[in-house]
Amino acid sequence: MTSTLSAGKFRALRRLSDAQGRFKMMAADQRPPIIKAIDQKLGAGSASYERVGGVKRSLVKALAPDSTAVLIDPDYGYSLSFDVLPTNPGLLLTLENFAFDESPGGRKTFAMKDWGVDKIKRAGADGVKLLLWYRPDCSADVREHQHNLVREVGAACKAYDLAFLLELLVFPFAGATDHTTDYIEHKDKRPELVLQSVRDFASPEYGVDIYKLESPLAASHLPDPAKGGAEVAEAQRWFDEMGKLIDKPWVMLSAGAGMEEFRRVLHYAFKAGASGFLAGRAIWWQAFQQHYPDLAAMEKALATEGAGYLAEINKMTDAMARPWTQSPAFAKGLAIEEAGQTFPGRYPAFA
Repeated sequence: MTSTLSAGKFRALRRLSDAQGRFKMMAADQRPPIIKAIDQKLGAGSASYERVGGVKRSLVKALAPDSTAVLIDPDYGYSLSFDVLPTNPGLLLTLENFAFDESPGGRKTFAMKDWGVDKIKRAGADGVKLLLWYRPDCSADVREHQHNLVREVGAACKAYDLAFLLELLVFPFAGATDHTTDYIEHKDKRPELVLQSVRDFASPEYGVDIYKLESPLAASHLPDPAKGGAEVAEAQRWFDEMGKLIDKPWVMLSAGAGMEEFRRVLHYAFKAGASGFLAGRAIWWQAFQQHYPDLAAMEKALATEGAGYLAEINKMTDAMARPWTQSPAFAKGLAIEEAGQTFPGRYPAFA
């Protein structure tokens, strides 16, 4: 049976991907990692709006032309970089506040103050990105809060006809020996937690259009897939299992992984059915760390090393990734909701 998408969501997914339906998206919405790095380089309290936003402007200027979409935050990033964002890439805007509520039972995510899906629509974006810190073994109150938030965002994205991209990230509980609040991969995460997190939000009730997923195994421990053998087969099995849990398109996040590490992540993910990537630091962190605060030198490195790496994983995506239109949800065909001569009357207006 042919699947349907609203006209707005269909157009948004087309805007976020290339002509063949593969996602090559660059993330420039990171706030705490950039703020922390600037403070370390220039002294505590140095990470002003202008400095953080200036970094993001450089990232967009150098890397957006070779991306199918750019993800950026509305507080530090978008206002200072909107004019260097080319017309071709799609646009995702961040919804969540980077500050979260942490308790022994887990983390609660909140939308940014005075910001919402309605404003993201008005700002001209194609989609909404929500980062959800999540563990299936969190406390009941945390679990209820996180699930309700995703439902609310999914419903709002449906009402405003925007693509909803949900990013899931496992974290260490407060008090754990490896606890950190940094936006990095949890090195001792268990793959079962990653897979169950995906399973918990696989239902259509959440209204997710694209899942942004982490590697089920620590990226730094992934074996070189070119070597083959039992270890590679076992790693692939975890990615394959993750890919079977959802029928909608999914992409990989980098979570601070290095360039070689992220290449390996993409190899396994693409073999398991991923439709591309939404990555930031794997592409641009090296140029930022080595050259900031010399923005001219940083932009030169971004235009060479960063753009070169982006071109490399773009080529890899072309060769291996599954177009989103071939995801299981759309495998039997795709049509626009309420298509036909009566479309003007039947297609819902904004509430």
